[in-house]
Amino acid sequence: MSTTSNPSSPAKQKHVVSVSIGSSQRDSRIETTLLGHPILMERRGTNGSINAAINLIQELDGHIDAFGLGGLDLYVQARNKRYYFRDSKRISQHAKQTPIVCGAGLKNTLERLIVEQLESVVHWSGKRVLCVSAVDRFGMAEALVAAGADVTFGDFIFALGVPVRVRRLGTVNVLAQLLMPVITRLPFQWLYPTGTKQNSTRSSWRERYFRDAEVIAGDYHFIKRYMPQDLQGKVVLTNTTTQADMDDLQARGVKTLITTTPRYNGRSLSTNLLEASFVALANKYPLSPADYTQLLAQSQLKPDITEF
Repeated sequence: MSTTSNPSSPAKQKHVVSVSIGSSQRDSRIETTLLGHPILMERRGTNGSINAAINLIQELDGHIDAFGLGGLDLYVQARNKRYYFRDSKRISQHAKQTPIVCGAGLKNTLERLIVEQLESVVHWSGKRVLCVSAVDRFGMAEALVAAGADVTFGDFIFALGVPVRVRRLGTVNVLAQLLMPVITRLPFQWLYPTGTKQNSTRSSWRERYFRDAEVIAGDYHFIKRYMPQDLQGKVVLTNTTTQADMDDLQARGVKTLITTTPRYNGRSLSTNLLEASFVALANKYPLSPADYTQLLAQSQLKPDITEF
């Protein structure tokens, strides 16, 4: 679907909202210009309540240009197969008129490109990397392996609470085929920090996996929930972080923080909100990997790199 407009009249502002089952303390409102068009991007957290997320989607459906789904994934991917979460489908089906995305399209395109672009900064070959979840960020995981990094995949460790290191992406694929049909039927809160859990860090046996790594990569809420106090000299490659998160990472000794999206008003943009913005501005849904790649090139967005 495409639209035309009168070039003499100002472009109408697009409005996208990330409905998140995460903490409302991380809410944000950004008015900016993307791809030459004005856009309002909001993040609204429901503090872990799926019913509140459904109510918010029903309230906004048909009145905004695109939804992002935050705090949980619509699906995860291993190789070319997608595994949809029951809770996510329950929420997303209430968007009857407005398209809804979870950021997976960008994770599969943007994050591959970012890993490649960071070669001159990180020098991936032989670098010990803890990727906290491969199925959540399969594009990043594949790119890290292709770049020659020595990767530990933490899907069992962080999502399932089982102290099993996975060292090969092929093993992740096989385990996903066996386990994801069952795991995706579990309550999402069992698998991922939601609501007030996103505001705190807990001591855990998982800390030892951070100590072994030179680079910690993947979803920030997994990282934040279980990271040790001492992260001296480490590189963190992740997604949405606030100014408070940056201060915390600096206090723990992190050397470099890299977010895959740029920072607005002290907060890096979430992939689901950026994906919703691309859908709104393209007037097209769904978007293909080629569409995302083209939009990323046109937007000229860059990762945010902070040296502490």
